[in-house]
Amino acid sequence: MTEIADHLIGAGGKRVRPVVTLLAYRACGGETIADAVDVAVALELIHSASLLHDDIIDENDVRRGRDSARRKYGIAHTLVAGDFLFSRAFQICGRFDAEQINWAAEACVSLTEGEIMQSRFRNNPAVTIEDYLEIVYRKTASLFEQGARISASLAKPSPPELVDAVADCARHVGLTFQIVDDVLDVTADEEQLGKPVGLDVREGNPSLPIVLAIADDAEMAELFAKPDLSEGEVSAILGRLRRSKVIDEGQRLAVEHSRHAHDALSRLPESPYRESLHALIEQLITRVG
Repeated sequence: MTEIADHLIGAGGKRVRPVVTLLAYRACGGETIADAVDVAVALELIHSASLLHDDIIDENDVRRGRDSARRKYGIAHTLVAGDFLFSRAFQICGRFDAEQINWAAEACVSLTEGEIMQSRFRNNPAVTIEDYLEIVYRKTASLFEQGARISASLAKPSPPELVDAVADCARHVGLTFQIVDDVLDVTADEEQLGKPVGLDVREGNPSLPIVLAIADDAEMAELFAKPDLSEGEVSAILGRLRRSKVIDEGQRLAVEHSRHAHDALSRLPESPYRESLHALIEQLITRVG
């Protein structure tokens, strides 16, 4: 199980979630960094567990530029390794108080609910932008939000309302992060992504460019409803998305959420850590600039 976990975690990744968690702790005045490191590690283990399970659900062959664990080790071993990482995460969280553990559990519940929602809307042209944002909050932003909330609460800031400010910021960072990823799935190349381009199109996932496109394009909605697209159809869809207004709209929405994140940060006292969070938010936006 350790080998399977190392295969995924050792492949890299952006590590944005743990960075936000650590900076949130420092920005709220936290000093005993070991506490925040434990939260960050637990968060990344939960995220990694969800990726192992996602690769089974989506039948992915590639993850972070190498064979997925599902392909390399098989479904059964990958499934158990994901369970193993979830268990290790909560073993780390076990020394925190009941409320903080409950926040971590709530993030996991949201994550699983988001997965079910995404499955309901796979190849389903009835999906709306509201559905999309709910899925993204549950699958991605909730981990950012609760990780920052836990680490900020460990810092015991004064006033206590700073915990909510950091959590608000992290939620919008998570939304920005996923929106940018969805846009890049259409506009980037495989080397930049570390996975095949157009994966959401191939799998019928309701990513932002697709959801925006099918809202007023009946032909795109019909193609999205097809469970098995040919490579020619995938290429045609990607070409139409790249030429359409949905890319600009996706970038606009990412910038909107980044501004909300900046606004939430303005409620914190000035510090190098607050400025680092501002810089991180801008860095996310420049990926699609």
